[in-house]
Amino acid sequence: MRLLLIEDDPQIVEALEMSLERLDHTVVAVAADPGDGLAALLAESDLVLLDIGLPGADGFSVCRSIRAISTIPIIMLTARSDDIDMVAGLEAGADDYVVKPVSPRVLDARIKANVRRATHDSPSTTDTAADGPVAGLVVDRAAAAVRRDGVDLQLSPIETRLMLTFADHPGQVLSRDQLLALVWDQSYLGDSRLVDNAIQRLRSKVGDACVETVRGFGYRFAP
Repeated sequence: MRLLLIEDDPQIVEALEMSLERLDHTVVAVAADPGDGLAALLAESDLVLLDIGLPGADGFSVCRSIRAISTIPIIMLTARSDDIDMVAGLEAGADDYVVKPVSPRVLDARIKANVRRATHDSPSTTDTAADGPVAGLVVDRAAAAVRRDGVDLQLSPIETRLMLTFADHPGQVLSRDQLLALVWDQSYLGDSRLVDNAIQRLRSKVGDACVETVRGFGYRFAP
């Protein structure tokens, strides 16, 4: 796969290039937000590895810039594991969050899972039309969109996948591990905090009542 690495630490760039190229990836590295050249780099890439701590513009603003023009999978890289950074990254449009240092093989698995999921989620002409109203919402699988009163809600890719998954399992309690497997495709690698933080952000956009917490079990879509 062709990876766009946005990272300002030369030692990390060198280490990631060497390890990922051994795993059959091609790495294109830039030290900061490439600005006007961003769209061209994205068009030639399968996934973005994005460091949070960049000189000048931080990784969150770069993530928002990428998400404004592309649905390419984004994995954010950080040396911190604070929930606040994870929430900020997901809200900015990231698909996944990895704390450095990370094993090359674990990162390789996360890369493949995110690319595989993005390919699987691409809308096709065989998809059905709107799945129907749920709690005042319409979940349109063919368009990979969620609408309220005919207006598209501005959801991140992860939030959209959560809504599509919940709509496929109306009334069913889904555990965090199940959601990791269905939404992140990382049943053995994922961090349950990804689920909790993504659910928190989703509720702020679709309404708290739409996603119910079932203590000790997980979450349930409440139509």
